[in-house]
Amino acid sequence: MLNDKTVSEFTNLLGSDAPAPGGGSAAALMGALGVSLTGMVAALTVGKSKYAAYHTQMEQIKREADGLRGELLTLMEEDTAVFNQVAAAYALPRDNEQEKLARTDAIQAALRCCTETPYQMMCVSMQALRLTERALEGYNTNAASDLGVAALGLGAAIRSAWLNILINLGSIADAGFSARYRAEGEALLADALPLSERIYQVIMESL
Repeated sequence: MLNDKTVSEFTNLLGSDAPAPGGGSAAALMGALGVSLTGMVAALTVGKSKYAAYHTQMEQIKREADGLRGELLTLMEEDTAVFNQVAAAYALPRDNEQEKLARTDAIQAALRCCTETPYQMMCVSMQALRLTERALEGYNTNAASDLGVAALGLGAAIRSAWLNILINLGSIADAGFSARYRAEGEALLADALPLSERIYQVIMESL
């Protein structure tokens, strides 16, 4: 399990010639790190008398951030698992027509999974980005830089997950499936990237 590895173990594996984990799992981890920082900022706000009016709000943000972090770490594991499904499908025998058809079906099914997983990363990271925006109201300003890093990390996670969608869409035979994920991914990007930049600029102006 990737979640059980130390930072050194995970990065050594990521930097090796093993094809997985790769960019998809790294994208999920970026998102998990980003939303963890959002949760940290909320936790650093709760209990401070200066921000007493925001304690309830920040407690809720912390709970939501913890849940989203868990979802992204699950997706990190899932991305590697679905990549391995693709590799297994390509390794299936193709000695006759029946085997060829079965292999093609398996490859297509696995590629669809490899598209759906990073799309879920985009969706969860977008939720985390909106949560980070909510934290702009009443947060402990001593942690301003941390909230800015959260926004940048989540924006990077969304863009990175999108690359992992695009690399699979070209190999998927189902044109309707590809069109749907392309349109939905582009719509998410159109919302996420300006939001990430907007949060970053708010933080920059506060420093």
